[in-house]
Amino acid sequence: MSPQVAGLLQLIALIAALALAYRPLGDYMARVYSSEKNYRPEKWIYKAIGANPAAEMRWPAYLRGVLAFSAVSVLFLYLMQRVQGSLPGSLGFSSIDPDQAFNTAASFVANTNWQSYYGEQAMGHVVQTGGLAVQNFLSAAVGMAVAVALVRGFARSRTGELGNFWADLVRGTVRILIPISVIGAIVLVACGAIQNFSGIHQVGQFMGGTQEWNGGGVASQEVIKELGTNGGGYFNANSAHPFENPNPLSNLLEIFLILLIPFALTRTFGRMVGSLKQGYAILGAMAVIWIGFTALMMWTEFAHRGPAFEIAGGAMEGKETRFGIAGSSMFAVATTLTSTGAVNSFHSSYTGFGGGITMLGMQLGEIAPGGVGSGLYGMLIMAIIAVFIAGLMVGRTPEYLGKKIGTRQIKLAACYILVTPALVLGFTAVAMALPTPADSMTNSGAHGFSEILYAYTSGANNNGSAFAGLNADTQWFNTTIGIAMLLGRFLPMVFVLALAGSLAEQKPVPETAGTLRTDKPLYAGLLVGTILIITGLTYFPALALGPLAEGLAS
Repeated sequence: MSPQVAGLLQLIALIAALALAYRPLGDYMARVYSSEKNYRPEKWIYKAIGANPAAEMRWPAYLRGVLAFSAVSVLFLYLMQRVQGSLPGSLGFSSIDPDQAFNTAASFVANTNWQSYYGEQAMGHVVQTGGLAVQNFLSAAVGMAVAVALVRGFARSRTGELGNFWADLVRGTVRILIPISVIGAIVLVACGAIQNFSGIHQVGQFMGGTQEWNGGGVASQEVIKELGTNGGGYFNANSAHPFENPNPLSNLLEIFLILLIPFALTRTFGRMVGSLKQGYAILGAMAVIWIGFTALMMWTEFAHRGPAFEIAGGAMEGKETRFGIAGSSMFAVATTLTSTGAVNSFHSSYTGFGGGITMLGMQLGEIAPGGVGSGLYGMLIMAIIAVFIAGLMVGRTPEYLGKKIGTRQIKLAACYILVTPALVLGFTAVAMALPTPADSMTNSGAHGFSEILYAYTSGANNNGSAFAGLNADTQWFNTTIGIAMLLGRFLPMVFVLALAGSLAEQKPVPETAGTLRTDKPLYAGLLVGTILIITGLTYFPALALGPLAEGLAS
């Protein structure tokens, strides 16, 4: 069997698995966020934090809950790293430097999981499991809560109430993320991922020196790393490490986990707004982009140019032979079209166009299907933009799901789509203009520029993957990428929740013969075109200086 055919069969198996899980998981999540029942463990949590899960919140109160919880999480994780040397289970590692501790705390709380450190050489068991893994659950639950709040904005009328943040946070964690993670961790262990708390031990000689490995709760952290679209690896090699991702079966499972909740949330959306067809339209737009990017990546990396490529069967540099080009390409597209950032190969070693595809996937806003929660609300923002453009073309007041898209709504949506590009392009321009940041580049020319552009694209879009050629463990990059991660995560949430509040206050507009049908393939196509055009106009000049120039020159 040729590698191309094997890759196609893997893609078909992945699509089939996602299709089987789509309906039950999507409906289940809709019930979770619509239920008025609280389980006993949840009641204990509410009592401990002093929250009333039945109290409805308007968008300012909901936002305050998001920001306050996230601020406390950043502080808690920062302090854990700063005192690591005094904690049990530290494996003898010293405390983390202030700039790196800030960067890591911001990264994991913002669901970015950018890592400028070597995991197995810097973080002990307590910080890994009690700090980083905990934030993998909580940051994902925050994103899901914000997405559900926006969905309620569409579903409700004549009220500014969006639900209760604390209830949404707890239910998302307890009822969705934890149960799936328990099952997934058991399967990963069965596939060969490790799960222990052993210390550092020698495993033999390597290059004239002693090679050492430490164990850890890898499988349990790996599953929520992918399921929560987090991406931070226990080991520096991330999902290319055999302890995290042992074989092709575990690789396909991890890709499945990355895409599972973001795709299923479209079903949740359709169920909560009372129209499954609306959810299918959003799903269709996401699926078209994802399948298109996957096919394009496979074609780019399989293309044979020269004897070396022909012998290897394609562009195998930086890829694990146990996954091959197909498994690596599928993983790379899945992780950059979501906010996961995990890697099973190194994107810096991809072909010029292949590296550009990973970068473009993030620059789309990671909405196909996007991060857990963030992908859905990002796509709904683009849906509003598409409706507005369609309204301009026919001279009608735009409407979406029975809600008028007026001046306030379009301003909030425009602010949302402008925040991330401003951060990416602004920080990249400053870094290239200053002398010191450029010293961190391993490469010069177009590829060196791509390293820095990729770093800020990854940080501001809350992805977390890296081109792997940039030395980002400097005060400049730790600080600026940390700021980009926080602003890129929480500023858009401000606009999303404000938009949700304004929509919830509206009276539904009755559908007429002139209403644009947003549950049809025509609209899904318009939505895809809107996404590609807006992204292209925004990032094309920067992409032309980096991956496009490199691809054309190779």
